[in-house]
Amino acid sequence: MASPYTSGVQQPSPASAAAAQQQNHSLAFRVMRLSRPSLQPDPAALLRFDPRDVFLPEDALTGSDPSAAADFLHSLLHPADSAAAVPGDFTFRDRFLLRDPADALALPGLLVLPQSFGAIYLGETFCSYISINNSSSFEARDVAIKAEIQTERQRILLLDTSKSPVESIRSGGRYDFIVEHDVKELGAHTLVCTALYNDGDGERKYLPQFFKFSVSNPLSVRTKVRTIKDITYLEACIENHTKSNLYMDQVDFEPAQQWKATRLEAEDHPSAMKSAIGDLCKQPILIRAGGGIYNYLYQLRSSSDEATQPKSEGSSILGKFQITWRTNLGEPGRLQTQNIHSTPTASKDVDLRAVKVPPVIYAERPFMVNLCLTNQTDKTVGPFEVFLAPSMSSEDKTVLVNGLQKLILPLVEAFDSIKFDLSMVATKLGVQKISGITMYAVQEKKYYEPLPDIEIFVDAE
Repeated sequence: MASPYTSGVQQPSPASAAAAQQQNHSLAFRVMRLSRPSLQPDPAALLRFDPRDVFLPEDALTGSDPSAAADFLHSLLHPADSAAAVPGDFTFRDRFLLRDPADALALPGLLVLPQSFGAIYLGETFCSYISINNSSSFEARDVAIKAEIQTERQRILLLDTSKSPVESIRSGGRYDFIVEHDVKELGAHTLVCTALYNDGDGERKYLPQFFKFSVSNPLSVRTKVRTIKDITYLEACIENHTKSNLYMDQVDFEPAQQWKATRLEAEDHPSAMKSAIGDLCKQPILIRAGGGIYNYLYQLRSSSDEATQPKSEGSSILGKFQITWRTNLGEPGRLQTQNIHSTPTASKDVDLRAVKVPPVIYAERPFMVNLCLTNQTDKTVGPFEVFLAPSMSSEDKTVLVNGLQKLILPLVEAFDSIKFDLSMVATKLGVQKISGITMYAVQEKKYYEPLPDIEIFVDAE
C-alpha cells in the first residue's frame, strides 16, 4: 500500500538533492502540502451504458443506409416472437435524462486528493506535512530538525528541535511533523528543511534541503473615486484570478478617522423575507473562477464638524479594505489592501459656501441666502467684498442682489469662519439659478472662483 503522503509531494531543488547524494546522507526530507480534497466530476457518468449496445454494429448509425440500421433496431426490439421482445427504447434520446437530482452533478461520489503541490495564493495559510525518512541500514541519533520559510524580505522560523532533538530514527523509520505559515508576501518562497544528526558510524552530519514554490495574487481590487460636492463615492471592483470560485465572506471598507462610510446596495425585492435568522445566515457573494468580478459602492462623508473640518481636509487617505473569502470546500483566505487615496484637489485658503436657502421663494419678493466664509489657513485673512458678477452670456440674470451691490466682510481669524446673509430677489417664475456670487480679497487684490450655481424654484404669490 502506498504511503498516505506520496500525493502532492514537492520535490527538493536540484542543488539540495545533489548535495545530499554527494554526502551519502542516511536521512531525507519529503514534503506534502496539506490541502482539502476536491470533488472530481465524471462526464462519462451522465451517458448511461446499455447492454444492448454490444449487439449494434459499429457503423450501423453512421452508414450510408440509415434504413438498414432502423430495420435492425426494430428487429432487435420487436422480434417475430412477441414473447421475446426486448422492453425499453434502444435510441439515445433517454441516455442523458436525469433520473435523480444528483445526476446533474456528474459526481461519482469520491473525493480526490491533490496530485501536485498546486497553486499557493496570497492571504492563504500554507500548511505542510513534512516527513524525515531514514533509508539507511543504521540508526540516526540526536536529530535536530529545523524548518524555515525564506522570502525575498525575511526568514521565518517554523520549527526548531535543537533544544530537544529527536533521540533516534531507526532504520526504515521516519519522523513526521506539520508546519503552518500565513502567506503575506508575493513572489518566490523557499521552504528550508535542515537536520543535524549522528550517523551510524558516529559522524555528525548536516543535511539541508530546499523546496521552492511561488505565491500569486488571488484577486485584484480596482477602485474609482468620485467627489460630488461634500460627498465622495468609492467604487471597488474585485476580480478573481484563481482557478476556483471564491465565496466572499466579508468585504468591509474601514474608513480613515475623518470619514464615515456607508455601503450602497440595491433594495431587496418586496417579496423577500427579512428576519434575524436571514441576517445571520446571509448567503456569501460568489465571484467565479478565471476572471469573475463583483462591484461594491460606498458613500463617504466627512465625520468632522465645521470647526475641525478645515484641519482634516488636508489628508487624502480614504481608508482600506478588509477582504475574507472561502473556496469551494471552505479553505479560508484573507487580504488587506493598502490605503486608498482620494483624487488630489487644489487646496483653498478661503472657502465660501451656501449654508441655507429658503424653501419657498416668491417672485419679486426679497429673500435671504445664508452664506459661510471659512479661513482654512493659520493666519488672519481679509477684508473681503462679496458681490454678484455680471453674466458672461447674453442672457440676463433672473436672480439679482437686493440693495447694496457689494457686501463688505471683516477680517477672519485663522481656522475661523463667519456667517452672513445676502439679500436677493427673483424676477422670473419656475426653476432659476443663483449664479455668479464672487468674493474679492481687498488687500491681496485677488478674485476667488464664483460659488457654484444654486437652483431654486420661484413661485407666484
